[in-house]
Amino acid sequence: MKFSINQKDLQESLGFCQNVIERRSTLPILSNVLIEAKNNILKITATDLDMIFVHSISNVEINEEGETTTNSSIMHDIVRKFSVGKKINVETISESKLQLESEKSVFKLNCIDAKEFPLSEDDLSGETVTINSQKFLKLLNKCKFSISNDETRHYLSGIFLHLTQNDEKNYITAVSTDSHRMSISKMRLSQKMDFEPIILPKKTIYHLCSLLENLNGDIKILNSKSKIKFFLNNSTLTSKVIDGKFPNYIQVIPKDNKKKLEADLELFHHSVDRVASVSTDKKDGVRFSLSKNKLDLSVNNANSGDGKETLSVNFDYDLDISFNSKYLIDVASQLEGENIEIYFNDIASPALIKDPNDFDSIFVIMPMKG
Repeated sequence: MKFSINQKDLQESLGFCQNVIERRSTLPILSNVLIEAKNNILKITATDLDMIFVHSISNVEINEEGETTTNSSIMHDIVRKFSVGKKINVETISESKLQLESEKSVFKLNCIDAKEFPLSEDDLSGETVTINSQKFLKLLNKCKFSISNDETRHYLSGIFLHLTQNDEKNYITAVSTDSHRMSISKMRLSQKMDFEPIILPKKTIYHLCSLLENLNGDIKILNSKSKIKFFLNNSTLTSKVIDGKFPNYIQVIPKDNKKKLEADLELFHHSVDRVASVSTDKKDGVRFSLSKNKLDLSVNNANSGDGKETLSVNFDYDLDISFNSKYLIDVASQLEGENIEIYFNDIASPALIKDPNDFDSIFVIMPMKG
């Protein structure tokens, strides 16, 4: 195998692979990327056995076709330190050595035969679903922070994606919860489509979001009950989905929260963030002391001190309630309008948060005790 490639193109491809590679894998081959040069295309593949990422580069000069695998992190570290935009010559000089050459630098990296690389069979078939990449990214971003880290409840370790209907309109709806908070967001589909309800794993979501950030236009999705595949310009991402049943989230959405608080979003966001700074433990509750058109925010920590801030709000009741400050900040950072709306029932019931500029998203946060 022998080819020449621009440094920026190779660095970008290997950079994407870093989000997939398991750095502490017991199988050395899983620390490697598969490099295939044939038919005037360079393909670089990374896998952790649950996810397979393939990136294709057409801007490459292939002098000799072939394939091999080498350590992804080491190759990426070398390539990113080469001069930006310069030509890199890559060549297998033996079965166990891959040579990288750029300007006056030469590196010879250890290889493992490409036949050892674990590629699962691509057995997905059927019609693809086409959706806008940036709208889908927004959907994932509005839910990913509520994903559970509790491995004992694996069915909460991802985002539940499924089709829903409302007033004869079709949506793809995303839901996540860690049992203390919940995020629900949906995006309108131009037509009804076939899509198996699935729970998309957290690692896949974060890798997918990094791929979508600089992508414009549409992506295609193909899925089954056990796998999902995303087609993104020059890349494909195939992932296993979580085997489990997502809880009935509809029954958790508060229906009797009549006490509406409306506040300036930016002021609210910064005030909560400032008041929470007095405590190094972000799990410390921010206390809401609410009265007619007034919100007193306070945090009290026995080790570091206390802080208080007052906001003018629209509110017609008296209420004292506390919330995890991080949960509030996470939600506020995803809202798009000028205001935030929070609906309360009583001190023991979850709060419902809405964005007046986005009727397709709602957030639920449990209050803290005490």
